[in-house]
Amino acid sequence: MRRLILAIAVAFALGNTPTAAADVPPPPIKHVFVIVLENKGYSETFGPGSQAPYLATQLTAQGQLLTQYYGIAHQSLANYVAMVSGQAPNSQTQSDCQVYTDVTPGTAGTDGQAIGQGCVYPGWVRTIADQLLAKGLTWKGYMEDMGTSCRHPAFGQPDDTQRARVGDQYAARHNPFVYFHSLLDSGACAAQDVPLDQLPTDLAAAGTTPSYAFITPNLCHDGHDSPCVDGEPGGLQSADAFLQAWVPRITSSPAYAEGGMIVITFDEAESSDASACCNEQTGPNTTNPGGLTPGPGGGRTGAVLISQHIQPGSTNKNAYNHYSLLRSLENVFSLSHLGYANQTGLKAFGRDVYSR
Repeated sequence: MRRLILAIAVAFALGNTPTAAADVPPPPIKHVFVIVLENKGYSETFGPGSQAPYLATQLTAQGQLLTQYYGIAHQSLANYVAMVSGQAPNSQTQSDCQVYTDVTPGTAGTDGQAIGQGCVYPGWVRTIADQLLAKGLTWKGYMEDMGTSCRHPAFGQPDDTQRARVGDQYAARHNPFVYFHSLLDSGACAAQDVPLDQLPTDLAAAGTTPSYAFITPNLCHDGHDSPCVDGEPGGLQSADAFLQAWVPRITSSPAYAEGGMIVITFDEAESSDASACCNEQTGPNTTNPGGLTPGPGGGRTGAVLISQHIQPGSTNKNAYNHYSLLRSLENVFSLSHLGYANQTGLKAFGRDVYSR
């Protein structure tokens, strides 16, 4: 009984409630690499004539294609926040937080949700990064073109990274870790949220590779812009080139060899697709996660999973979304479930994914 009471107390201290559903235990994965691309629907990326043949053909042949994977909102930032914290959209995250402000009032609601509007979540709201640190595990965000660690706008000021510039195509709204006081105030963001060019050094040994790596390309290489300010084509063509450069570095690393998994997904589909799955909850702060296109979610994007524990060339028609992904990765590291990742009945990756 004492152990049960202690477990419940710890779960509430981490900003969530104890898990009710029993998930299938995942295989022994030690390192997860999440790569997030931008604003493409399933048919454009994985359908006939895809402009990303490396992703749509070669990488799906190496792993599993999730054909029914969905974003949870429009626009970008709400999806990135959900992927790492289980927090649902509010009107400011749905508009990509043009001005960098705190979530106000930021009080605790049901299901671990912060009540209010704004960008930066109060210190009681936890992320998977906080969970990993509390367990003695490691994490890093790798952000292309960020320049300096944990780069974000000044509080109360407009976000000057909303548009790409030559030589600087970093977007703060695609870096979820700068939107949580738990990471900003503790110094964890400054220490662990780093420019992408540090990844090759970290990949040199399993001991220097984090347990959880979140990789965000710049506004050109994530497929967001097309054409790009530096003359590159952008769109899926540049996103595919980014994957061709970086995925082999990961799969050939010592950390991946000792038990790795790569997740490649998109934050959201085109704005005209506001579909959803998985009994997604709208949350307390918005009635319309679809934004400009009324609807319950961020549309169907698809995702690719690669691991020694996943059957190459397989296809999975079960429905998943960003909350499912968070729940699944928390399971990998034996963590409790944050926010809507703790939703009753939400399906985490199971034997349908880990089939090898």
